[in-house]
Amino acid sequence: METSCRKWKILSATAMKLTAVIFMFADHIHQMFAAKGAPVWLTIAGRLVFPMFLFAAAESFYYTRSKRKYLLRLLFASWGMTFFTSVLQKLVPNENVVLINNAFSTFFVSGLYMMFWDWFMEGIKEKKRMLIVKSVLCCFIPVLCAIPLLLTGMLSTNENIPVFFIQALAFVSLLIPGILTVEGGFSLVLLGVLFYIFRKHRIIQILVLLTLSALVYATVNRIQCFMGLAAVPMCLYNGKRGPGMKNFFYIFYPAHIGILYIISALTA
Repeated sequence: METSCRKWKILSATAMKLTAVIFMFADHIHQMFAAKGAPVWLTIAGRLVFPMFLFAAAESFYYTRSKRKYLLRLLFASWGMTFFTSVLQKLVPNENVVLINNAFSTFFVSGLYMMFWDWFMEGIKEKKRMLIVKSVLCCFIPVLCAIPLLLTGMLSTNENIPVFFIQALAFVSLLIPGILTVEGGFSLVLLGVLFYIFRKHRIIQILVLLTLSALVYATVNRIQCFMGLAAVPMCLYNGKRGPGMKNFFYIFYPAHIGILYIISALTA
């Protein structure tokens, strides 16, 4: 399989992400216009997006010069996306669409676990016990980050708590990316980390993706299982970075969501 794939490795990291952008645009057209009859194949195409970007993120995290700056950039982008969607929905109400889009949060939490994995492996190789303990304990941080959101849910049932306080706490909760609250949930974070762990073993990466797709098919919904089709562009990846275009992806993501949302609201 790997020999046959080698003949067709035509996608750089940038080309893969640009391909994912096309699928993402189709998916968000469905999200914004499903109430108007947007065809389901648009969202089926969108199932490939997260695996493709997570695969590219695993590559980017490995090669980035500063993992700290990489993570901070994603965190700031996540905060910006939360502010953007919150303000947009206040200014332009749309009863057909609720904006919960924040892929940056998923990439950020996945990146955290990639960093924890690096610490763990360094601790083993260098026989640094404290580093091993640190890496393991840090794995609980993204889990504990879900506490404010859970607290919001509990307090929302108490009539003695002012509504503005609940709303403020809910907003703050959305600013704290956690493994239980990111877009796509725990399974996508795990997928990104496994892509990173097995980044030198393409066949294992693909098997991980197909296994998750099968589990999703059996336990959640059949549309999501189409994420397994991302194995095709993964097989076509040639290991090269490509032109980069880093800023394009950070700008295009919120921009196209905002434009499609406004169009959807104005045509409701």
